[in-house]
Amino acid sequence: MNVLVVEDDPVIGKSLSKGLSEAGHTCVWVKTGQQGLEQGLSQRFDAIVLDLLLPGVPGLEVLRQVRAAGVRTPVLLLTALGAVDDRVNGLKAGADDYLAKPFAFPELMARLEAICRRSVDRPSPVLTVGDLRLDLPRRRVQKGKAEIDLTPTEFSILELLMRHAGQVVTRKMLCEHLWDTDWEGTTNVIEVHINRIRKKIDQEGAPSIIQTVRGRGYALRAT
Repeated sequence: MNVLVVEDDPVIGKSLSKGLSEAGHTCVWVKTGQQGLEQGLSQRFDAIVLDLLLPGVPGLEVLRQVRAAGVRTPVLLLTALGAVDDRVNGLKAGADDYLAKPFAFPELMARLEAICRRSVDRPSPVLTVGDLRLDLPRRRVQKGKAEIDLTPTEFSILELLMRHAGQVVTRKMLCEHLWDTDWEGTTNVIEVHINRIRKKIDQEGAPSIIQTVRGRGYALRAT
């Protein structure tokens, strides 16, 4: 496994890094919530071990932002906060399992292996429109045989357009999908992202597969 450990305690972090490495796994250890968020969004891991009490960005917020960006990497919360409410909040935010400190390393490994197995056993949701393919679990986009590199925001926009292929997706729908909030007016942010996506997925000289529906929003051509 390739595991991201987000833990500010140097003793625990070093112990986990050493234990995982000795067990034959790859480990990336970071010590702040911001570093954990950056790694979780930019790198592909098989699992994430995430502490809740982190400096800067709290662990629960890291988890929420990673899930909001569509990252489905299995997450094991590892924390001294062992009350029922803490466990429930973590699981509701998108965690796959919860292990309270102090813990035994063999149990942690068993739990990591279990959540990774469950992740592999799930059917992989893949969206396909024409020769455009979006793989949600792996965060991959392909146009024909070419792999397209999208930012998390661009990926989320394209996901919504592909789920509603051939239908109009309004700017309000896109704003609420991205930021989970009520839309309060016009914005050119969506248009900027749409134009960037077009540059990455459209064939040069051909009409864009993302059509602008004047006064309403955008539609992804289904053919």
